[in-house]
Amino acid sequence: MKYDNYKFRLKTCVWEITLACCFSCKYCGSRAGKARENELTTEECLSIVRQLADMGCRRVSLIGGEVFMRSDWAIIVKALTDLGVNVSIITNGFLFSDKLILELKRVKIESVAISLDGTEDIHDLFRQKGSFRRAIQAIDILNQGGIPVSIISTLHKHNIDCLEELYKILKEKNIVAWQLQACSPMGNALKADFSAVIDFRNVISFVEKHSQESHFAIGIADNIGYYTETEGYLRGDISGKGFFLGCRAGLSAIGIDSVGNVRGCESMYDDSFVEGNLRETSLHDIWYHPNAFAYNRQFTVNQLSGRCKGCSYGRICAGGCRSYNYFTHGKLYESLCCIHGMQKAKPV
Repeated sequence: MKYDNYKFRLKTCVWEITLACCFSCKYCGSRAGKARENELTTEECLSIVRQLADMGCRRVSLIGGEVFMRSDWAIIVKALTDLGVNVSIITNGFLFSDKLILELKRVKIESVAISLDGTEDIHDLFRQKGSFRRAIQAIDILNQGGIPVSIISTLHKHNIDCLEELYKILKEKNIVAWQLQACSPMGNALKADFSAVIDFRNVISFVEKHSQESHFAIGIADNIGYYTETEGYLRGDISGKGFFLGCRAGLSAIGIDSVGNVRGCESMYDDSFVEGNLRETSLHDIWYHPNAFAYNRQFTVNQLSGRCKGCSYGRICAGGCRSYNYFTHGKLYESLCCIHGMQKAKPV
């Protein structure tokens, strides 16, 4: 096979470098806390770094667990940035210090995203007591260090009503972006006393209300949508051209977990989506395998089901977020929560 003109080009990667975490959040999709047995060694990680760069991947987001629970995180980041790969880190913000900021600057981190899921009482209830204040302090420390910082909020039944309060708090902080994403019913979020159900219409109404007035970008993740009249502005793109173009898993993006399993997206947290393991097969061979990521690479509109079947946006949207569809009702090509054509709810 000739790869120069191959249709699918790897551009981005989300890499879970450890499952170790200082939290055990009540809705953590990966059930993080303890490191997996036999997580990738430093040398194995550096091999993956070289493979990502060789494949043309130019943007990597490091996640956990908690990234900073892995002692060699800076070695991994520097190896990536030395090869011209842009690196961001998603963190709970609990372990920040002036020394950590110096390390982030030394390894040329592009940006840091902090998870903040509500006002202090709500955030601490589902994460850890004191975690809200530590996250806010982390924002300030990053600002002082000149490192761009954004916020990611995972929405569920118990925090959906505090978006306005959280917005007032974030307006006072120097952040570049705020992403709202739906909590997926997987991992710890499957517990009987927790509900991930939200009304996407209220989320979209909230973003419509504030996106043009705020000094930072407010956007919704790929598992919320799709195709209302304001779609072009809802994903944090002030140009009005930020349209959802379908799930990118295996088309231009991959996920890697801490033992080397490769998925099209690291949110597709199920063994059925593992395309191979980097201890056994090279990233090149996984990516270019003729049957790799078939759920997206071999997609046809005939696979759409439910309300998505026959939708005028079906060829573009392809049924929405594969991961969210899978974990909410098991059908990859049907989004139960798409609000296209639905009457908008009143703004929150």
